[in-house]
Amino acid sequence: MKKTTEREQLKDAIARIMLKRPTEFTKRYYSIGEVADMFPELTTSKIRFWESHFSIMKPQKDASGNRRFTKKDIDAIRIVYHLVQDKGYTLDGAKREISDRGKDYEQKIDVIDTLTDIKQLLLDLKDQIE
Repeated sequence: MKKTTEREQLKDAIARIMLKRPTEFTKRYYSIGEVADMFPELTTSKIRFWESHFSIMKPQKDASGNRRFTKKDIDAIRIVYHLVQDKGYTLDGAKREISDRGKDYEQKIDVIDTLTDIKQLLLDLKDQIE
């Protein structure tokens, strides 16, 4: 097993912090185009490709066959995006990581969302004081 240096641990911590909520969720369902626009360099075709490879990505489809993404679906995309795009995992490596530590990532997303909300609240309070 490989030892990680402090620099690598710091880099990993920064990557986890960067796993931010891409947008405020104001709707119940989002189209595939809206979801792709939430992430840098993510296309609708890449979302469909990932959907065929990752079991955690299961958006509903309407009567016309259009995908309807919920917050939970978008959180799954956030996990895959973080592993594949940010951390450089291969698809197989990301699948293994999700199967080994999927719940950890879900909890981290919840914590990051809460911290993001707190940060926004503090920034709003700062603006009111000034």
